[in-house]
Amino acid sequence: MGGKVNAMPRCNSRLIVSLTFFTLYSVAFVARTRASNAQVPSETPASAAADSAAAAANTPVKFEIADIHPSPPRRYSFFDGAFLVNGRYIMRQATLADLIATAYGQKDSTYVHGGPSWLEWDRWDVIAKVPPETTGAEAKQMLQSLLKDRFDLVAHNGNGPVPTYLLTLEKDQPSPNLKPSSGSGDATCAMDPAPTSPPPPGTINPNIHHCRNMSMEKFAEILPTQAPAYLQKSVVDRTGLKGAYDFDLHWTGLGRLQSAGADGISLFDAVEKQLGLKLTLGTAPGPVFLVDSVNEMPTPNAPDLARIMPPLPPAQFEVATIKPSAPDEKPDGEIHPNSIKVHALPLMFLITFAWDLNGNDKEEIVGAPKWLNSENFDVDAKVASDNMVQGGSTMQGIPPIPIEDLREMLKQLLADRFEMKTHMEDLPEDAYALVAVNPKMTKGDPSERTRCTEGPGPDGKDPRLDHPIMNMLVTCQNVTMEEAGKLFPTFAAWYLHYPVVDRTGLKGGWDFTLSWSSGDHMPVSGAQDPTDGQSTTAAAPNGAVSFYDAVSKELGLKLVKEKRPEPVLVIDHIDEQPTPN
Repeated sequence: MGGKVNAMPRCNSRLIVSLTFFTLYSVAFVARTRASNAQVPSETPASAAADSAAAAANTPVKFEIADIHPSPPRRYSFFDGAFLVNGRYIMRQATLADLIATAYGQKDSTYVHGGPSWLEWDRWDVIAKVPPETTGAEAKQMLQSLLKDRFDLVAHNGNGPVPTYLLTLEKDQPSPNLKPSSGSGDATCAMDPAPTSPPPPGTINPNIHHCRNMSMEKFAEILPTQAPAYLQKSVVDRTGLKGAYDFDLHWTGLGRLQSAGADGISLFDAVEKQLGLKLTLGTAPGPVFLVDSVNEMPTPNAPDLARIMPPLPPAQFEVATIKPSAPDEKPDGEIHPNSIKVHALPLMFLITFAWDLNGNDKEEIVGAPKWLNSENFDVDAKVASDNMVQGGSTMQGIPPIPIEDLREMLKQLLADRFEMKTHMEDLPEDAYALVAVNPKMTKGDPSERTRCTEGPGPDGKDPRLDHPIMNMLVTCQNVTMEEAGKLFPTFAAWYLHYPVVDRTGLKGGWDFTLSWSSGDHMPVSGAQDPTDGQSTTAAAPNGAVSFYDAVSKELGLKLVKEKRPEPVLVIDHIDEQPTPN
């Protein structure tokens, strides 16, 4: 794989400008304990039986065989797994931090500490053969053995700083609105029900919570569930306030803050102004999994891999109906436990998803007839039971099928029903190079993880709260300029359709925070991208700032447009009407 060439760190999915509802998250399995199938003869003395049981308990549980290979490049790389499907345990686009977090039951890779800088960079596909009726809990034990055997992982449980929001007193005394509770009973934070009639045009109703008999510890615990768009990390009480309180809190949803204008109030401002408390991003001690050492490359796959674990038959829909949409039908898409439903959407939508294309790039598909964007279809497809995850998902709305399988199933469906024939070809396309002008970034610590995450930098400042039009924010740590060029299209897909070539001449890793406006917030229904990469909309009346200008002003770099060969999808043939259902 050549170190850091083919994979991308995972960025939070809210950074991804995507056309599709198919974005998946890791399936969480419910751990179940299975009785041992070891038979102990009745004449075996009790002590011998105990010794035998102990020996069995200490024997590592392993996969029958496993295929580990570098993940193919994806436009939006994110961990997709772990799935138990048809005798296989499948994980795709997984960093080693993802694999370790999965194996040892951590919430996510944030709780995996230590290890080398590339632990969240290189991405792997892992497909392992498991015995019938294997549970998620058993598969995790097998994954632990695989990490030790194939990556030589040495790690242990411990404690370390975990990113979190700290709830503190803004002043010596809390606001009078925070009243000591005089009642008893359960702690509650009831939200006002939605109004029965729609609000007047232009009116944005706030979220109003009535909290009663609420301790600050309990308030900190429930806040992320009340406002997940604002708080993607846990909250820890550091107010020092004892007892329970009654109070009301009203705030504007993050996605509606810009529309609300002067009438809007962010959760952070509401907590400070209404309660006299403050939420700041920091760290708090917590249980983590500490990596002592691990190899970057796994040991080779077994030479008889193909014989012992032959590829599964291609995933397919059991049955699918396709028909033109009704003229007044509203577009939507849903994923059900055993089917997908797409209504009133153009065929281009499905093509873009199936071939992992950037829907904002109008040149990435060649030979597409105009009707692909104008004619809408309904697609109802049932997933074959053999392709479904064993035991289903514990997360409502998460489809019981790996995303790569779903892509291939859609490709096959389009080929069968629309007689679609395609090939990929490298053709000259608009792309960008990154050059240095007056670099303003901080030199990264080589020992720190190479990663980019959505949200504020170490100072905790979030410009999106004061300037909602600047709705995109990413913080990168120990990222080389070559790596930054690969990452930019993943969180600025509206502006950049292909990886950016590094011509800065800057060596080593860098730390930076970048804030900009997504393309749909720019004037003239999108971002301007003249030849020199400098947007003409920097002084837009609405205060929006393009990604090009943000890179220039905040990083001291410059994006320069150029033509170079890039892969595009060529449609050789497609019928305008599908074959009969």
